[in-house]
Amino acid sequence: MREKLSFLLGVWIFLFGFCAGRFVVEKNNLKVTSPKSLRGVYECAIGNFGVPKYGGAMIGSVVYPKTNQRGCKSFDDDTLFKSKPGSFPVILLVDRGDCYFTLKAWNAQNGGAAAILVADDRLEPLITMDTPEEGSVANDEYVQKISIPSALISKSLGDSIKKALSNGEMVTINLDWSETLPHPDERVEYEYWTNSNDECGPKCDSQINFAKNFKGVAQLLEQKGFTQFTPHYITWYCPEAFILSKQCKTQCINHGRYCAPDPEQDFSRGYDGKDVVVQNLRQACFFKVANESGKPWKWWDYVTDFAIRCPMKKNKYTEECSDQVIKSLGVDLKKIKDCVGDPTADVENPVLKAEQVAQIGKGSRGDVTILPTLVINNRQYRGKLEKGAVLKAICAGFQETTEPAICLTSDMETNECLENNGGCWQDKSTNITACRDTFRGRVCECPIVQNVKFIGDGYTHCEASGTLRCELNNGGCWKETRGGRMNSACVDEHTNGCKCPPGFKGDGVHSCEDVDECKEKLACQCPECKCKNTWGGYECSCSGNLVHMQESDTCIAKYSSSVTTGGFIWMMIFILAAVSAGGYAFYKYRVQSYMDSEIRAIMAQYMPLDNEAEVPNNQLHHDI
Repeated sequence: MREKLSFLLGVWIFLFGFCAGRFVVEKNNLKVTSPKSLRGVYECAIGNFGVPKYGGAMIGSVVYPKTNQRGCKSFDDDTLFKSKPGSFPVILLVDRGDCYFTLKAWNAQNGGAAAILVADDRLEPLITMDTPEEGSVANDEYVQKISIPSALISKSLGDSIKKALSNGEMVTINLDWSETLPHPDERVEYEYWTNSNDECGPKCDSQINFAKNFKGVAQLLEQKGFTQFTPHYITWYCPEAFILSKQCKTQCINHGRYCAPDPEQDFSRGYDGKDVVVQNLRQACFFKVANESGKPWKWWDYVTDFAIRCPMKKNKYTEECSDQVIKSLGVDLKKIKDCVGDPTADVENPVLKAEQVAQIGKGSRGDVTILPTLVINNRQYRGKLEKGAVLKAICAGFQETTEPAICLTSDMETNECLENNGGCWQDKSTNITACRDTFRGRVCECPIVQNVKFIGDGYTHCEASGTLRCELNNGGCWKETRGGRMNSACVDEHTNGCKCPPGFKGDGVHSCEDVDECKEKLACQCPECKCKNTWGGYECSCSGNLVHMQESDTCIAKYSSSVTTGGFIWMMIFILAAVSAGGYAFYKYRVQSYMDSEIRAIMAQYMPLDNEAEVPNNQLHHDI
């Protein structure tokens, strides 16, 4: 009876989420470009292994093997499907059945295929091709080495492709992952559903290795504000009929509300499921406290340090070891303990309750039923849990051309610009190009160089604009120097465009040719004039003793010119002398008059002047 109870409880804890959940199959577009009879856009389901080309696309020709059509055996020639120079990459089509999806992909990859399509063998909605279950014989190391993208297509599409190939028609397909992940803004929000169990085999090992390898990238993205990360943990509740059982008490906390499977799937030895739940709760609380302090990225330090310092294998998967890790990272231990609360109490834990609510899918995300699971911009990630693959998927969540620099590193770039400059505009003289490699592929976009913005379509034309444009490669305009004289078609006052300077004609970009003013009779055309063309100008002279007047384009005699000029100068001198003399005479007159009046006033105080008559006495009046 006890064995039966343990079995039923184990089945409930493992499968409850799958039975009650709503699993969403993540899809991307498959576009058949030829033959004409199949041309159109179809859906395919992304495999949960390999490396989908998130944000990118692949064009290839489909090959359906004559033998080994299910792909369950190794292909004899490991270069059988390898692309040849000038040809499309090979997309191998195989049938579903007889072996694991992963084995089909592994054999296709070893045969040189660039991608694999698995045709369903039954009429049903598309499903997600997953890795083999833990503990199965087939779950070998090869699963983690699969690097080609994979997808499941419907039976009807598979039959149509096979029919076209049998008729000798070439089937070309465009696998498009560009819109697989939404990118609503300049920040990517992603969740990582994991657990602290390190005794669940290869999947637990892959989670720990991923956390170690991805930690630096994740922390950089978070610290720079490019991403918003949230860790999550799956728990299930114990069925009411089993709450008081020994099995439920060892796998659950808080009176059966939050449970996890036994780490070794053996109730009689090692750690219990409740130990995993408590540690999951401590990790969730660590993130909560670190996030409230403005340093959510410390979660990555905690989970990696705990995995290294406190493994189950060394019997250190304990609260004491966890406390030491928390203290070493400088996070408030008391707040974390308050968050954890009492696992033995018959009460709800707010953090774990919120985790169970978050586990239920909303909108297009679907329920989280697989561990580990990444959710990027509310879409479940499908592919290998590996640093490069996950980073590429996160980068695909940014709006194009807004990705952080880490998305454009050499490990992520497609290097399409190395061949023929990606078909983009380029100024070879200065090595300025509009081609920019991204993880999505190359982008032809006019660049900004030394604060000078180039404008144009990026493919055939880019030209410098702005006030500083002439300082950078002369604004892309024509320039030439002869005999120490430089002429340029770039003018700083103009924000863009090139214009040949006076004396030249042309487009101003590739060339400016000298204008022959003499031949085209644009100057120096008087009867006595002699015209000589120069680079960017001309020289005009007159015969005999004549001098050329450029303003009127005439020739005049040197003598008359000198006489006229001399007479004018002497006339000016005479006028200036006359004005000066008149001014001086007037000044002397004013000074003399002023002095005479002053002297007369002084002398009048002492004696009558000759021109003043004496005043008779009887004309004198005295006031009484």
